Amino acid sequence: MRILTFTTLFPNSEQPWHGIFVYRRVAQLARRPGNFVTVVAPVPYAPTWSPVPRWRTTSSISSEELMGSLTIYHPRYFVLPKISMIFHGLLMFAGSMSLVRRLHKENRFDCIDAHYVYPDGFAAALLGKKLGIPVIISARGTDINVFPSFKLIRPMIRWTMQHSAGAVGVCESLTKAMLNLGALPNKTCTIGNGVDAELFTPVGRSYARRQLSMPEDSKIIVSVGNLVPVKRHGVLISAFAQLVSKYPQIRLYLVGEGHLRKKLEAQAKREGLSGRVFFAGRRPNEELKLWYGAADVSCLASSREGWANVILESLACGTPVVATSVGGAPEIIASSHLGILVEQSEESIARGLQRALQQEWNRETLVRFARSRNWSVVAEEVQNFLNARLSTERHSVLKPNEV
Repeated sequence: MRILTFTTLFPNSEQPWHGIFVYRRVAQLARRPGNFVTVVAPVPYAPTWSPVPRWRTTSSISSEELMGSLTIYHPRYFVLPKISMIFHGLLMFAGSMSLVRRLHKENRFDCIDAHYVYPDGFAAALLGKKLGIPVIISARGTDINVFPSFKLIRPMIRWTMQHSAGAVGVCESLTKAMLNLGALPNKTCTIGNGVDAELFTPVGRSYARRQLSMPEDSKIIVSVGNLVPVKRHGVLISAFAQLVSKYPQIRLYLVGEGHLRKKLEAQAKREGLSGRVFFAGRRPNEELKLWYGAADVSCLASSREGWANVILESLACGTPVVATSVGGAPEIIASSHLGILVEQSEESIARGLQRALQQEWNRETLVRFARSRNWSVVAEEVQNFLNARLSTERHSVLKPNEV
């Protein structure tokens, strides 16, 4: 099968962590016999002289690069941040059309595998209509949890659902939301993310703590995620404060970066947690197993999620998880032997963390469960869905249309 993956959620030479979960799925799909995958990952146009660090980074991304066995193309499209959001899909389509047309002429793709419903999926659906290629859309989170609430974007999301050959939600709540937006039940399925079982492996707790200069006699909680509002680190810090009197040596490590860092640092200081709450910044993927391995428990306090990769990553390293019951968390933590689901309040999170610290966990059970959901399993599920959808589509030949 010749597949064109189309998404802005993909790593590049300047941002190797960006959309790493999409890369894992696509790379494993490309390894399956008979598959040929090309990736088009559009990036916003930015002048090389831009004084804004973010845009300077974008301008440094090459137009074509290799990642493993995958060839990734980065066409540019114009965008005005916070102003042109309703035009992002059209601009992405316009910026990518000539490249995709050329690649399709050379390879004749069987389908477009698009990730993130808007603007990426909308642009992909336009490309598919223009070139006569079936499009499969994968919803990831914000694209379905938030964007449909914008009255000018919702119609474009509905149009995307109605003109796709298939739709994938990474958790049941996203799949249901897509059905409400016009996706057809017989064209829709749920396929959760996987875990890199070779990268995320158990390490000895004492060894991990020595490597990270952590005290061996402390109770340690780790939270991995960007320091942004949806992750609700502020609520986690307040919940953590309730545990200090019970565990004098307890520590909380926040692994991630974001615009809320200074605010969160100020909160920790204000609540008397200096020397107990630590900000580790963004860490390489290869290092995360040390952070999970060093922890007694990991915690995710989000207000919303799609499929939270950090849950499976933690379990694959043998560390139990306390997570708010949102998105795909209940689908992953389906047993009390794997972790604890909590409500979004400080009190509930604090109680869940205390239970987790008191409970005896079987690390082998955690690891075995996580490894059963590796990326090879996910790729097989994706392959089966693509085969089923394309087989159906062949009975009603899709002809190129002018858009």
